[in-house]
Amino acid sequence: MTHCNVAIIGAGPYGLSIAAHLRSRGIEFRIFGRPMDTWLTRMPRGMRLKSEGFASSLYDANLEFTLGAYCKREGLPYADIGLPVALETFTRYGLEFQKRFVPQLENKLVASLSRSSAGFQLRLVDGEVCCVRTVIVAVGLTHYAYMPPLFSDMPEEFVSHSSARHTFEDFQGRSVAVVGSGASALDLAALLRQASADVQLVARSSTIRFHDPPRKRSLWARMRAPNTGLAHGWNLVFCTKAPGVFHWMPERFRLDFVRRTLGPAPGWFIKQEVVGKVPFHLGVNVTAAKVRNSRVHLELTNRAGERRPLVADHMIAATGYRVDLRRLTFLTPDLRSAIDDVEQTPILSSNFESSVPGLYFVGTSAANSFGPLLRFAFGARFAATHLTKRLARLASRRSVAIGRPDETRREKAEQLQDTVRF
Repeated sequence: MTHCNVAIIGAGPYGLSIAAHLRSRGIEFRIFGRPMDTWLTRMPRGMRLKSEGFASSLYDANLEFTLGAYCKREGLPYADIGLPVALETFTRYGLEFQKRFVPQLENKLVASLSRSSAGFQLRLVDGEVCCVRTVIVAVGLTHYAYMPPLFSDMPEEFVSHSSARHTFEDFQGRSVAVVGSGASALDLAALLRQASADVQLVARSSTIRFHDPPRKRSLWARMRAPNTGLAHGWNLVFCTKAPGVFHWMPERFRLDFVRRTLGPAPGWFIKQEVVGKVPFHLGVNVTAAKVRNSRVHLELTNRAGERRPLVADHMIAATGYRVDLRRLTFLTPDLRSAIDDVEQTPILSSNFESSVPGLYFVGTSAANSFGPLLRFAFGARFAATHLTKRLARLASRRSVAIGRPDETRREKAEQLQDTVRF
């Protein structure tokens, strides 16, 4: 059995950014996971990021190794705004960031996490057991793929979630129905068409709301709707500049705001690749789905109640992700039940701490507490800086408790503030 003070579960933009900050502070930690795994294995090869270049970086403590700096060094095309970032560029950049700032990453998966008298017991798939004082869960989207109940029991040979589709060579010459209206759905439709598949798009929305292409904006337009790392609008300025203030808002306000803000919207650059080239079935619900004679048979029902069939060789559910603590299977049942939640998402303190002392959640798991910023890589800077300050304070207090019995008034006030739950 081994021991460590801090363990990070997950090695995507959030886990790596937090690790880089902890390392710069000299805080002992271990980090587990495959670097950039979701981006390397769960995103379709050939896609481009919807976020602009300036909002697609990972974050070291000095903000010196940005995506722009990497592209300049490698001679790759880059622009802060207006040039979509290729997935391959982003993943290579993330891997280089890891090598440079988090060389101690352990490419291992966590089998289970449970509570112990000293904090937590973390068991790795290779059999190692580690006693940990503090755990940061930075798993991103990997565990949260949402499959509607109508499709969940259908054979994977015929129905899959968009997160399971990384390459498309197997679909050449086959018919595919893509269900969804967001970026994943439209990206898949375009890439399937490029792979010579016969693809059709099915969506409940009556229209597809593509992002507007970037253009030079007047001073008045920028004042009315400032640009942020997410999109234009004063409400998003609030989200990106003051996620800590967002945390103080009433719970129902936060949940509703996150639910209705930045809904499904494909990137502007994909529009020309699908409109007029891929058949759209809009304003319909899939009311029945079954496999018959080795093909997927869907029943589409419009708002007038009219029904029509759609038959395909395969169906891809681009139905997004939903945070659900029950999907984090490495959490033991007793630990999972001890986490206070709302709508199956963890209720977090202003320091990202859950109701279980020492257990923190970042990334999309924290969106209902800190706003939609945390659903994007752009939020990793806030999470890394804020959480690192918290852990540095805790480390300092432990040193004071061991070396000097008297704490300052300021330290006591900070300790009281950290225990408050909102």
